[in-house]
Amino acid sequence: MRARIYQPARNAMQSGAAKTKHWVLEFDQTSARSVDPLMGWTSSADTQTQVKLRFDSKDAALDYAKDHGIEAQVIEPKKRKANLRSRGYAENFAVDRRGPWTH
Repeated sequence: MRARIYQPARNAMQSGAAKTKHWVLEFDQTSARSVDPLMGWTSSADTQTQVKLRFDSKDAALDYAKDHGIEAQVIEPKKRKANLRSRGYAENFAVDRRGPWTH
């Protein structure tokens, strides 16, 4: 059984970093999916792909995989640089701006 361990990325629609502190163990797909000819639904005999286990640390996820004989691949997260401005949002409306405010 193969799995991957990763730290989820933040939601692209929001600036917050909620739900990105934990690590996820997710099983790889072992059988192909098929389309039901009558209804058109996609199905698979592999139920392990529905399982996502969350851990507080990468070491905890690796320990779990080792204890249960799961071959795990760790995907390290790509950290982004913080976009912090000295005066923040108020800088948009400052009276001492260097240039005119335009779109």
